[in-house]
Amino acid sequence: MNHITCKFGGTSLADAEGIRRAASIVEENPQRRYIIPSAPGKRTPEDKKITDLFYGWHSLVEQDLDASEPRNIIRNRFKDLAKQLGLTVDLDRELEIIDEQAAAHVEPDYMASRGEYLNGLLLAELLKARFVDPLDLIKFDEEGFLDPVTYERMGQALAGVERCIVPGFYGSLPDGRVKTFSRGGSDVTGTIVARATASRLYENWTDVSGFRMADPQMVPNAQRIEEITYQELRELSYMGANVLHDEAIFPVREPGIPISIVNTRAPHEPGTMILAQREPRTPVCGIAGMAGFSMINIEKTLMNRERGFGRRVLSVLEEHGISFEHVPTSIDTMSVILKDEELGNHGPSVIKALHRTCEPDNVNLAHGLALIATVGQGMAGRIGMAARLCSACANAGVNLRVLDQGSSENNIIIGVEEYDLGKAVRAIHDEFAE
Repeated sequence: MNHITCKFGGTSLADAEGIRRAASIVEENPQRRYIIPSAPGKRTPEDKKITDLFYGWHSLVEQDLDASEPRNIIRNRFKDLAKQLGLTVDLDRELEIIDEQAAAHVEPDYMASRGEYLNGLLLAELLKARFVDPLDLIKFDEEGFLDPVTYERMGQALAGVERCIVPGFYGSLPDGRVKTFSRGGSDVTGTIVARATASRLYENWTDVSGFRMADPQMVPNAQRIEEITYQELRELSYMGANVLHDEAIFPVREPGIPISIVNTRAPHEPGTMILAQREPRTPVCGIAGMAGFSMINIEKTLMNRERGFGRRVLSVLEEHGISFEHVPTSIDTMSVILKDEELGNHGPSVIKALHRTCEPDNVNLAHGLALIATVGQGMAGRIGMAARLCSACANAGVNLRVLDQGSSENNIIIGVEEYDLGKAVRAIHDEFAE
Protein backbone atom coordinates (compact mmCIF):
# COMPACT_ATOMS: atom_id res chain seq x y z
CA MET A 1 0.00 0.00 0.00
CA ASN A 2 1.06 3.58 -0.54
CA HIS A 3 0.74 4.54 3.11
CA ILE A 4 3.32 5.84 5.58
CA THR A 5 3.56 5.10 9.30
CA CYS A 6 5.16 7.88 11.36
CA LYS A 7 6.50 7.70 14.89
CA PHE A 8 7.36 10.91 16.74
CA GLY A 9 9.79 10.68 19.64
CA GLY A 10 9.50 12.41 22.98
CA THR A 11 11.94 15.19 22.07
CA SER A 12 9.82 15.98 19.01
CA LEU A 13 6.68 16.29 21.17
CA ALA A 14 8.19 17.95 24.22
CA ASP A 15 6.22 21.20 23.97
CA ALA A 16 3.33 22.81 22.10
CA GLU A 17 5.61 24.11 19.37
CA GLY A 18 6.99 20.63 18.79
CA ILE A 19 3.51 19.09 18.65
CA ARG A 20 2.39 21.72 16.12
CA ARG A 21 5.51 21.02 14.07
CA ALA A 22 4.76 17.28 14.09
CA ALA A 23 1.14 17.93 13.08
CA SER A 24 2.33 20.10 10.20
CA ILE A 25 4.63 17.33 8.99
CA VAL A 26 1.75 14.84 9.04
CA GLU A 27 -0.63 17.17 7.22
CA GLU A 28 1.98 17.96 4.57
CA ASN A 29 1.62 14.46 3.11
CA PRO A 30 -1.78 12.68 3.01
CA GLN A 31 0.03 9.35 2.79
CA ARG A 32 1.08 9.78 6.45
CA ARG A 33 -1.91 7.96 7.88
CA TYR A 34 -0.72 6.06 10.95
CA ILE A 35 0.85 8.21 13.68
CA ILE A 36 2.56 6.84 16.81
CA PRO A 37 3.40 9.39 19.54
CA SER A 38 5.76 8.96 22.47
CA ALA A 39 5.19 10.68 25.80
CA PRO A 40 6.39 14.32 25.90
CA GLY A 41 10.16 14.46 26.35
CA LYS A 42 12.31 16.86 28.30
CA ARG A 43 12.09 20.54 27.37
CA THR A 44 15.23 21.37 29.34
CA PRO A 45 17.93 19.26 31.01
CA GLU A 46 16.28 20.04 34.36
CA ASP A 47 12.91 18.64 33.26
CA LYS A 48 11.63 15.38 34.67
CA LYS A 49 10.69 12.66 32.20
CA ILE A 50 6.94 12.09 32.09
CA THR A 51 7.35 8.31 32.23
CA ASP A 52 9.62 8.61 35.28
CA LEU A 53 7.04 10.83 36.96
CA PHE A 54 4.34 8.21 36.37
CA TYR A 55 6.61 5.55 37.84
CA GLY A 56 7.25 7.84 40.79
CA TRP A 57 3.53 8.40 41.26
CA HIS A 58 2.98 4.65 41.36
CA SER A 59 5.89 4.03 43.73
CA LEU A 60 4.72 6.64 46.24
CA VAL A 61 1.17 5.26 46.28
CA GLU A 62 2.50 1.74 46.83
CA GLN A 63 4.39 3.03 49.88
CA ASP A 64 1.32 4.90 51.19
CA LEU A 65 3.14 8.19 50.66
CA ASP A 66 1.91 11.49 49.24
CA ALA A 67 2.01 11.32 45.43
CA SER A 68 0.74 14.85 44.87
CA GLU A 69 4.07 16.22 43.60
CA PRO A 70 4.52 13.95 40.55
CA ARG A 71 0.76 13.95 39.94
CA ASN A 72 0.63 17.76 39.89
CA ILE A 73 3.67 18.08 37.62
CA ILE A 74 2.05 15.66 35.15
CA ARG A 75 -1.33 17.41 35.39
CA ASN A 76 0.16 20.86 34.83
CA ARG A 77 2.34 19.67 31.95
CA PHE A 78 -0.58 18.18 29.99
CA LYS A 79 -3.00 20.96 30.91
CA ASP A 80 -0.51 23.55 29.67
CA LEU A 81 -0.08 21.65 26.40
CA ALA A 82 -3.83 21.46 25.87
CA LYS A 83 -4.26 25.16 26.64
CA GLN A 84 -1.46 26.28 24.32
CA LEU A 85 -2.79 24.06 21.53
CA GLY A 86 -6.39 25.20 22.05
CA LEU A 87 -7.65 21.65 22.71
CA THR A 88 -10.69 20.51 24.67
CA VAL A 89 -9.62 17.02 25.79
CA ASP A 90 -11.12 16.34 29.22
CA LEU A 91 -7.79 15.88 30.95
CA ASP A 92 -9.32 16.32 34.41
CA ARG A 93 -11.44 13.22 33.86
CA GLU A 94 -8.54 11.26 32.34
CA LEU A 95 -6.26 12.12 35.25
CA GLU A 96 -9.03 11.26 37.71
CA ILE A 97 -9.25 7.78 36.17
CA ILE A 98 -5.47 7.38 36.44
CA ASP A 99 -5.60 8.52 40.06
CA GLU A 100 -8.32 5.95 40.82
CA GLN A 101 -6.28 3.20 39.19
CA ALA A 102 -3.14 4.20 41.11
CA ALA A 103 -5.07 4.14 44.38
CA ALA A 104 -6.30 0.65 43.49
CA HIS A 105 -2.64 -0.45 43.22
CA VAL A 106 -2.71 -1.01 39.48
CA GLU A 107 0.42 -2.48 37.87
CA PRO A 108 3.34 -0.07 37.23
CA ASP A 109 3.16 -0.74 33.47
CA TYR A 110 -0.29 0.85 33.38
CA MET A 111 1.05 4.01 34.97
CA ALA A 112 4.12 4.08 32.71
CA SER A 113 1.90 3.86 29.61
CA ARG A 114 -0.22 6.89 30.45
CA GLY A 115 2.24 9.45 29.06
CA GLU A 116 1.83 8.04 25.55
CA TYR A 117 -1.91 7.61 26.09
CA LEU A 118 -2.52 11.23 27.10
CA ASN A 119 -0.23 12.62 24.41
CA GLY A 120 -2.09 10.50 21.87
CA LEU A 121 -5.39 12.05 22.91
CA LEU A 122 -3.97 15.55 22.40
CA LEU A 123 -2.50 14.76 19.00
CA ALA A 124 -5.69 13.02 17.84
CA GLU A 125 -7.79 16.11 18.53
CA LEU A 126 -5.24 18.43 16.97
CA LEU A 127 -5.09 16.38 13.76
CA LYS A 128 -8.80 15.51 13.80
CA ALA A 129 -7.72 11.89 13.61
CA ARG A 130 -9.17 8.74 15.14
CA PHE A 131 -7.65 7.72 18.47
CA VAL A 132 -6.92 3.97 18.51
CA ASP A 133 -5.92 2.49 21.87
CA PRO A 134 -3.39 -0.33 21.31
CA LEU A 135 -4.40 -2.03 24.56
CA ASP A 136 -6.49 -4.74 22.87
CA LEU A 137 -4.51 -4.79 19.64
CA ILE A 138 -0.89 -5.27 20.71
CA LYS A 139 -0.90 -8.59 22.52
CA PHE A 140 1.81 -10.19 24.64
CA ASP A 141 1.91 -13.83 25.67
CA GLU A 142 2.13 -14.96 29.29
CA GLU A 143 5.92 -14.72 29.20
CA GLY A 144 5.81 -11.12 27.98
CA PHE A 145 6.77 -11.77 24.35
CA LEU A 146 4.88 -10.20 21.46
CA ASP A 147 2.06 -12.45 20.22
CA PRO A 148 2.04 -12.65 16.38
CA VAL A 149 -1.76 -12.29 16.46
CA THR A 150 -0.98 -8.60 17.04
CA TYR A 151 -0.38 -7.96 13.33
CA GLU A 152 -3.75 -9.35 12.27
CA ARG A 153 -5.66 -7.53 15.01
CA MET A 154 -3.92 -4.24 14.33
CA GLY A 155 -4.35 -4.56 10.57
CA GLN A 156 -8.08 -5.24 10.90
CA ALA A 157 -8.59 -2.35 13.33
CA LEU A 158 -6.81 0.19 11.12
CA ALA A 159 -8.17 -0.97 7.74
CA GLY A 160 -9.92 1.87 5.96
CA VAL A 161 -9.03 4.46 8.61
CA GLU A 162 -8.18 7.77 6.93
CA ARG A 163 -5.81 8.90 9.68
CA CYS A 164 -5.32 7.61 13.19
CA ILE A 165 -3.22 8.01 16.32
CA VAL A 166 -1.90 4.86 18.01
CA PRO A 167 -0.03 5.62 21.27
CA GLY A 168 3.32 3.89 21.50
CA PHE A 169 4.99 1.76 24.15
CA TYR A 170 2.25 -0.58 25.39
CA GLY A 171 -0.22 -3.39 24.78
CA SER A 172 -1.78 -6.03 27.03
CA LEU A 173 -1.16 -9.46 28.53
CA PRO A 174 -3.64 -12.36 28.09
CA ASP A 175 -5.39 -11.37 31.35
CA GLY A 176 -5.92 -7.81 30.09
CA ARG A 177 -3.29 -6.10 32.23
CA VAL A 178 -1.21 -3.41 30.55
CA LYS A 179 2.23 -4.51 29.43
CA THR A 180 4.88 -2.08 28.18
CA PHE A 181 7.89 -2.64 26.01
CA SER A 182 11.24 -1.70 27.52
CA ARG A 183 12.16 2.00 27.51
CA GLY A 184 12.06 3.52 24.04
CA GLY A 185 9.45 0.96 23.03
CA SER A 186 7.37 3.38 20.98
CA ASP A 187 9.81 2.50 18.18
CA VAL A 188 8.50 -1.06 18.39
CA THR A 189 4.87 0.06 18.26
CA GLY A 190 5.70 2.07 15.15
CA THR A 191 7.19 -0.86 13.27
CA ILE A 192 4.33 -3.12 14.38
CA VAL A 193 1.82 -0.68 12.90
CA ALA A 194 3.90 -0.33 9.73
CA ARG A 195 3.89 -4.08 9.21
CA ALA A 196 0.24 -4.57 10.15
CA THR A 197 -0.87 -1.92 7.65
CA ALA A 198 1.60 -2.97 4.92
CA SER A 199 2.98 0.58 4.88
CA ARG A 200 5.46 1.40 2.14
CA LEU A 201 7.63 3.36 4.59
CA TYR A 202 8.14 3.79 8.31
CA GLU A 203 9.32 7.27 9.31
CA ASN A 204 10.98 7.69 12.68
CA TRP A 205 10.91 11.40 13.51
CA THR A 206 13.47 12.45 16.07
CA ASP A 207 15.78 15.38 16.91
CA VAL A 208 18.64 14.50 14.53
CA SER A 209 18.94 14.31 10.75
CA GLY A 210 19.73 10.62 10.57
CA PHE A 211 22.49 8.58 12.15
CA ARG A 212 26.14 9.47 12.19
CA MET A 213 29.02 7.20 11.27
CA ALA A 214 30.25 7.48 14.87
CA ASP A 215 29.01 8.91 18.16
CA PRO A 216 29.09 12.73 17.75
CA GLN A 217 30.22 13.02 21.37
CA MET A 218 33.41 11.21 20.37
CA VAL A 219 33.62 12.51 16.79
CA PRO A 220 31.95 15.95 16.55
CA ASN A 221 32.27 16.04 12.75
CA ALA A 222 31.04 12.46 12.27
CA GLN A 223 29.78 11.82 8.73
CA ARG A 224 26.07 11.17 8.17
CA ILE A 225 25.09 7.64 7.18
CA GLU A 226 22.96 7.84 4.05
CA GLU A 227 21.95 4.16 3.91
CA ILE A 228 22.39 1.22 6.25
CA THR A 229 20.97 -2.31 6.28
CA TYR A 230 18.97 -3.87 9.10
CA GLN A 231 21.89 -6.20 9.81
CA GLU A 232 24.48 -3.43 9.91
CA LEU A 233 22.27 -1.47 12.27
CA ARG A 234 21.91 -4.49 14.56
CA GLU A 235 25.70 -4.84 14.70
CA LEU A 236 26.15 -1.18 15.65
CA SER A 237 23.28 -1.21 18.15
CA TYR A 238 24.73 -4.23 19.92
CA MET A 239 27.97 -2.32 20.46
CA GLY A 240 26.18 0.60 22.05
CA ALA A 241 25.16 2.86 19.15
CA ASN A 242 22.08 4.74 20.32
CA VAL A 243 19.86 4.32 17.30
CA LEU A 244 16.59 2.42 17.45
CA HIS A 245 15.09 0.20 20.12
CA ASP A 246 16.66 -3.28 19.79
CA GLU A 247 13.32 -4.94 19.01
CA ALA A 248 12.12 -2.32 16.51
CA ILE A 249 13.81 -3.90 13.50
CA PHE A 250 12.11 -7.30 13.67
CA PRO A 251 8.54 -6.37 12.62
CA VAL A 252 9.66 -4.63 9.41
CA ARG A 253 12.65 -6.79 8.54
CA GLU A 254 10.70 -9.75 7.12
CA PRO A 255 8.41 -7.69 4.83
CA GLY A 256 11.35 -5.41 3.96
CA ILE A 257 9.69 -2.11 4.91
CA PRO A 258 12.34 0.65 4.81
CA ILE A 259 12.86 2.94 7.80
CA SER A 260 13.63 6.63 7.41
CA ILE A 261 15.29 8.45 10.33
CA VAL A 262 14.40 12.12 9.97
CA ASN A 263 14.57 15.37 11.93
CA THR A 264 11.36 17.00 13.13
CA ARG A 265 13.12 20.37 13.37
CA ALA A 266 14.54 20.07 9.86
CA PRO A 267 12.02 17.89 8.00
CA HIS A 268 13.45 18.53 4.55
CA GLU A 269 17.05 17.66 5.44
CA PRO A 270 18.21 14.22 4.26
CA GLY A 271 18.25 11.61 6.99
CA THR A 272 19.23 7.95 7.06
CA MET A 273 17.46 5.12 5.24
CA ILE A 274 17.49 1.65 6.81
CA LEU A 275 17.01 -0.99 4.14
CA ALA A 276 16.94 -4.75 3.73
CA GLN A 277 19.70 -4.51 1.11
CA ARG A 278 21.88 -1.72 -0.22
CA GLU A 279 24.67 -1.22 -2.70
CA PRO A 280 27.74 -0.29 -0.62
CA ARG A 281 29.43 2.87 -1.90
CA THR A 282 32.08 2.84 0.80
CA PRO A 283 33.51 -0.10 2.79
CA VAL A 284 32.54 1.13 6.28
CA CYS A 285 29.14 2.51 7.21
CA GLY A 286 29.52 2.90 10.96
CA ILE A 287 31.74 2.64 14.04
CA ALA A 288 30.43 2.02 17.56
CA GLY A 289 32.31 1.46 20.77
CA MET A 290 31.64 1.05 24.45
CA ALA A 291 33.64 0.61 27.62
CA GLY A 292 32.91 -1.70 30.52
CA PHE A 293 34.49 -5.02 29.53
CA SER A 294 36.92 -7.41 31.19
CA MET A 295 39.03 -10.22 29.74
CA ILE A 296 39.95 -13.57 31.27
CA ASN A 297 43.25 -14.82 29.84
CA ILE A 298 43.92 -18.57 30.16
CA GLU A 299 47.26 -20.17 29.28
CA LYS A 300 47.88 -23.90 28.91
CA THR A 301 50.49 -25.62 26.78
CA LEU A 302 48.93 -27.51 23.84
CA MET A 303 45.40 -26.76 24.98
CA ASN A 304 44.29 -27.21 21.37
CA ARG A 305 44.98 -30.93 21.71
CA GLU A 306 42.99 -31.30 24.90
CA ARG A 307 39.45 -32.42 24.16
CA GLY A 308 36.72 -30.40 25.83
CA PHE A 309 38.97 -27.65 27.14
CA GLY A 310 36.90 -24.80 25.70
CA ARG A 311 33.68 -26.46 26.85
CA ARG A 312 34.99 -26.66 30.43
CA VAL A 313 35.97 -22.99 30.38
CA LEU A 314 32.55 -21.91 29.20
CA SER A 315 30.80 -24.27 31.63
CA VAL A 316 32.43 -22.38 34.51
CA LEU A 317 30.85 -19.16 33.22
CA GLU A 318 27.51 -20.93 32.80
CA GLU A 319 27.62 -22.17 36.40
CA HIS A 320 28.07 -18.57 37.53
CA GLY A 321 25.26 -17.32 35.27
CA ILE A 322 27.64 -15.23 33.14
CA SER A 323 27.28 -14.62 29.40
CA PHE A 324 30.36 -13.95 27.28
CA GLU A 325 30.94 -11.67 24.28
CA HIS A 326 33.99 -13.01 22.40
CA VAL A 327 36.44 -15.92 22.70
CA PRO A 328 39.75 -15.21 20.89
CA THR A 329 42.08 -18.24 20.91
CA SER A 330 45.54 -19.39 19.85
CA ILE A 331 47.50 -22.64 20.19
CA ASP A 332 48.29 -22.20 23.88
CA THR A 333 45.95 -19.40 24.99
CA MET A 334 42.26 -18.74 25.26
CA SER A 335 40.68 -15.42 26.20
CA VAL A 336 37.09 -14.75 27.19
CA ILE A 337 35.71 -11.22 26.94
CA LEU A 338 32.67 -10.35 29.03
CA LYS A 339 30.76 -7.31 30.18
CA ASP A 340 31.58 -6.01 33.64
CA GLU A 341 27.87 -5.98 34.47
CA GLU A 342 27.74 -9.71 33.67
CA LEU A 343 30.89 -10.49 35.66
CA GLY A 344 29.77 -8.49 38.68
CA ASN A 345 31.73 -9.53 41.77
CA HIS A 346 32.21 -13.12 40.55
CA GLY A 347 35.75 -12.52 39.28
CA PRO A 348 37.68 -14.25 42.11
CA SER A 349 35.34 -17.25 42.25
CA VAL A 350 35.48 -17.65 38.44
CA ILE A 351 39.28 -17.68 38.52
CA LYS A 352 39.28 -20.31 41.30
CA ALA A 353 36.77 -22.44 39.40
CA LEU A 354 38.87 -22.24 36.21
CA HIS A 355 41.97 -23.40 38.10
CA ARG A 356 40.02 -26.29 39.59
CA THR A 357 38.16 -27.32 36.41
CA CYS A 358 40.73 -26.67 33.66
CA GLU A 359 44.10 -26.95 35.44
CA PRO A 360 45.69 -24.16 33.33
CA ASP A 361 49.29 -23.00 33.50
CA ASN A 362 48.13 -19.48 34.25
CA VAL A 363 44.89 -17.48 34.53
CA ASN A 364 44.50 -13.74 34.96
CA LEU A 365 41.61 -11.28 34.84
CA ALA A 366 42.16 -7.88 33.18
CA HIS A 367 39.72 -5.02 33.60
CA GLY A 368 39.35 -1.68 31.82
CA LEU A 369 38.70 -2.92 28.29
CA ALA A 370 36.63 -1.17 25.61
CA LEU A 371 35.34 -2.84 22.43
CA ILE A 372 34.87 -1.10 19.09
CA ALA A 373 32.91 -2.50 16.15
CA THR A 374 33.72 -1.28 12.65
CA VAL A 375 30.79 -2.34 10.46
CA GLY A 376 30.06 -2.32 6.74
CA GLN A 377 28.95 -4.71 4.03
CA GLY A 378 31.48 -3.04 1.76
CA MET A 379 34.36 -4.53 3.75
CA ALA A 380 33.69 -8.06 2.50
CA GLY A 381 36.26 -9.16 -0.06
CA ARG A 382 38.29 -5.94 0.15
CA ILE A 383 41.97 -6.57 0.71
CA GLY A 384 43.69 -4.64 3.47
CA MET A 385 40.70 -3.53 5.56
CA ALA A 386 42.08 -4.88 8.83
CA ALA A 387 45.51 -3.45 7.96
CA ARG A 388 44.04 0.02 7.40
CA LEU A 389 42.17 -0.14 10.71
CA CYS A 390 45.24 -1.31 12.63
CA SER A 391 47.42 1.34 10.99
CA ALA A 392 44.94 4.08 11.85
CA CYS A 393 44.99 3.04 15.51
CA ALA A 394 48.78 2.69 15.54
CA ASN A 395 49.23 6.15 14.05
CA ALA A 396 46.96 7.51 16.80
CA GLY A 397 49.06 5.81 19.47
CA VAL A 398 46.39 3.24 20.38
CA ASN A 399 47.44 -0.27 21.41
CA LEU A 400 45.14 -3.09 20.27
CA ARG A 401 44.43 -5.68 22.95
CA VAL A 402 42.01 -7.72 20.79
CA LEU A 403 41.37 -8.13 17.06
CA ASP A 404 38.47 -10.29 15.86
CA GLN A 405 36.92 -10.47 12.38
CA GLY A 406 33.98 -12.70 11.57
CA SER A 407 33.77 -14.99 8.54
CA SER A 408 31.27 -12.64 6.88
CA GLU A 409 33.98 -9.92 6.85
CA ASN A 410 31.28 -7.32 7.55
CA ASN A 411 32.44 -6.55 11.07
CA ILE A 412 35.84 -6.10 12.74
CA ILE A 413 35.94 -5.99 16.54
CA ILE A 414 38.94 -4.52 18.32
CA GLY A 415 39.64 -4.22 22.02
CA VAL A 416 41.51 -1.22 23.45
CA GLU A 417 42.14 0.31 26.85
CA GLU A 418 39.11 2.26 28.04
CA TYR A 419 41.06 5.52 28.07
CA ASP A 420 41.82 5.04 24.35
CA LEU A 421 38.18 4.52 23.30
CA GLY A 422 37.49 8.01 21.95
CA LYS A 423 40.92 8.31 20.34
CA ALA A 424 40.50 4.97 18.54
CA VAL A 425 36.98 5.74 17.28
CA ARG A 426 38.15 9.10 15.90
CA ALA A 427 41.12 7.48 14.17
CA ILE A 428 38.96 4.80 12.53
CA HIS A 429 36.34 7.36 11.47
CA ASP A 430 38.94 9.60 9.88
CA GLU A 431 40.45 6.64 8.05
CA PHE A 432 37.22 5.42 6.48
CA ALA A 433 34.99 8.51 6.22
CA GLU A 434 34.67 9.95 2.74
